[in-house]
Amino acid sequence: MTAAGTAADPAAGPAKPPPRILHVITGLEHGGAERQLVALLRHLPWPCEVVTLTGPGALGAELAARGVPVHQVPMRSNHDLRALPRLVRLMRRGRYDVVHTHLYRACVFGRTAAWLAGVPRVVATEHSLGDGQLEGRPTGAGVRALYRVTERFGSATVAVSPTVHGRLRAWGVPERRLTVIPNGIDPAAFAHRPDRRAALRRRLGIGETEFVVGAVGRLVATKRFDLLIEAFAATPSGRLLLAGDGPLRRPLEEQARRLGVASRVTFLGRTGDVAGVLAAMDLFAAPSDQETFGLGVLEALAAGLPVLYTACPALEDLPAAEAPDATRLPGRLADWQAALAGHCAGPPARRDVPAAVARYDIAGHVDRLMRLYRYGLDQHGLDDTPDRERTGGLPTRGMR
Repeated sequence: MTAAGTAADPAAGPAKPPPRILHVITGLEHGGAERQLVALLRHLPWPCEVVTLTGPGALGAELAARGVPVHQVPMRSNHDLRALPRLVRLMRRGRYDVVHTHLYRACVFGRTAAWLAGVPRVVATEHSLGDGQLEGRPTGAGVRALYRVTERFGSATVAVSPTVHGRLRAWGVPERRLTVIPNGIDPAAFAHRPDRRAALRRRLGIGETEFVVGAVGRLVATKRFDLLIEAFAATPSGRLLLAGDGPLRRPLEEQARRLGVASRVTFLGRTGDVAGVLAAMDLFAAPSDQETFGLGVLEALAAGLPVLYTACPALEDLPAAEAPDATRLPGRLADWQAALAGHCAGPPARRDVPAAVARYDIAGHVDRLMRLYRYGLDQHGLDDTPDRERTGGLPTRGMR
C-alpha cells in the first residue's frame, strides 16, 4: 500500500484517483457481517457510502456519526421489487466505480441494480453460506437458482473462507469468478483491558473472582445456545453471559428457568461493545456447528481468552499450534459438560494472543479488497475473458 493509502499498481503506472465505493447490505444490526463491514470502513482509506435494505440499525448510526453517508432503501421482504428501481437511481446518481454487496438480499438486489446502473465493478462477499442453510435459514432450490442467476451480474464473488468457497462451487459458481479473502479483525480493538472487565462486572453484579463463561451471537437455532445452557447447568457455580438477541431469546430464557440456572445466566441483548463483554469473560464458548468463518472465536482469542468451539473454519484452515488455547469439541452434550467443568474448576487466567490472530489482521483484509476493487480478478483471468463468456451468455451492460 502506498503512503497515499492506495493499493500499489503492479505495473508501476501513474497513480489513479481512489474509486468511489458503495456498500449494499441487508441491515446494520449487530451481526458478524455487519460488524465486519464497520471494521472495513474504519480502515479503508477510500471514500465509501452505505445503503441498507432493512433500516440503518444501531451500526448505521455509528457510521453516520463517523461521517460515512448511510442511505436507506427499505424493503418489506425479499420479494419487494419496488426497491430495485430505487437502488438503480441511487447508483446512477452516485456514479460509483465499485458496488460491494453483503448478505443474501443485498447480493441479489444490489448486484442486479448495479448491472442495470452500469457500475463498472461489482463485488459480493458471501459471509453466511452454511451447509444447507443461508444466514440461519434453510436453502431451497429457488434460493440457489436466484443466487446463481444474479451472481452473473457481478464481477467477482468473495468467500470468507475456503469452506465457503467450496460451498459456492457446489452451488455452481464458476471457479474463475471466485476468490477467498478471509474476514479481518483489529487485534488492538479487542486487547484485554482490566478497566473494561471491572466496569461490566460491576454493572452486572459479578464478583471479581467469579468464573464467567460467555458467548456472542444471534439467538438462533444454528448457534446451539440451548446446548451451551444445558451444559452450563451441570456446573455448580459461575456465570454464563449471552450477548445477542434473536427469535429464540424467550425459549432460551425458559430453558434456563427450567434447568434452575436462571439466576446464573444473563441475557445481555444486542451490544455495541463486544470488546467490553469479552473483557468480562474467563472462557469463550462457540457451540455452533454451522459457521462460515468464526469471527467471534478470533475476537475472543484476541482478547486473550481460552475458547471452546465446535466449528470455526478460520482455525480449521490453520495448524492447531497457531491457536493452542482453542479447543474443538464435538457437538455432544457430554463433551461440553466435561469441558466446561474442567475450565470452571480452575482459576481464571488470561492467555497470550495466539499467532492465528495475526493471520487475520484487518490490514491484510483491506489490502486484498483494495486490489480487487482496482484490478478485479486478473489472476483468475476474469478481466481477459470476453464479457459475454464471463456472464454465462448474459448481456454485459455495466461490465468492463
